[in-house]
Formats: sequence, C-alpha cells, structure tokens
Amino acid sequence: MSRIGRQPINVPAGVSVSIDAANCVVSVKGPKGTLTYNYHNKITVAQEGNVINVTRSSDDKADRALHGLTRTLINNMVVGVTEGYSKKLVVTGVGYRVAMQGKALNLTLGYSHPVIIDAPEGILFETPDANTIIIKGIDKQVVGETAAFVRSKRAPEPYKGKGIAYAGEKIRRKSGKTGK
Repeated sequence: MSRIGRQPINVPAGVSVSIDAANCVVSVKGPKGTLTYNYHNKITVAQEGNVINVTRSSDDKADRALHGLTRTLINNMVVGVTEGYSKKLVVTGVGYRVAMQGKALNLTLGYSHPVIIDAPEGILFETPDANTIIIKGIDKQVVGETAAFVRSKRAPEPYKGKGIAYAGEKIRRKSGKTGK
C-alpha cells in the first residue's frame, strides 16, 4: 500500500471540506479562500470527523500512483487555505531591479524595455526591496508556475550569476576564458 496515500489528512478548525462522491469532487474552504479538485473515479475519498482518508479500488500500478497523488493534492489544498504558499526570488545583476506597478510586477533586467508581468488570479506579488520578489497564493501549483514564469524572463547565467534565481538556489558557476 502507498506510504503517502494511506496517511490520514487532518482538517484543522476553521476549514470545511465537502466531498461529492458521485462527481468525484473535493472542495476545501478555509480562511484564505476556496479550492476544488476533481479526483479519479478509481479513488475513494471519505471524511470521518476531522480526518480525511483516501483509498484505492485495486492494486494496479496506475491506481497506486493515483492514490498517493490524490492524497498529496488534497493535503496541499488544506494547507493552502489555512497557511498559503510563497516562493521567494532574488534578482542579481548590475542595474537589475524590481518594482510594483499597481498589482503588476515591473522588471528591469537589462533588456531595452521593462518586462511587466500581471499577477494571475489568486496570486499576490510583493517586493520588499529592489532585488527581492515574493509570490504568494493559496494554490501551490499556481504559485510554483508563476515563480517559474518570472524566473524564465532572465534565468541566472553561469559566468557572472546574473538573473533571477530562487532564494537559496545554488547557481553552478563556470570559469570564463583563460589567457594564453
């Protein structure tokens, strides 16, 4: 049996979970918002008190994979509506800086024009200083995709390390040209 899939999900106070077994839909509502997920029909989701259990119908390889995946996604929804998720990006480079422009992010990254990124629905950008971006939201997948999209505008290069990197990311450096 799946080690992750068989772990119960504890529902904290202030969070309500509604499970529609006929349509295979789980909806989680908490203080930060509401998330829904359509799970596969071979997976069974049941709530007993303040604990959610996820079970599978058979021992097929696909069912085993869906078991752990479904449990993790529902757990991420519960954590998202209670605590939320955030990713921190660091901008490195001479003249590279970040500023807020309303709800949009204005990036100066060495191009001839500023790069302006609008916040997707449910995402909040913060810029505590000119070289830091914090992306916050309740959906873990959307936060990660948005952080990857912002990072893709100028990924860190290996020679000087200039660009947008995740906080704590180790950038593999190369030595430049060697003289004769």
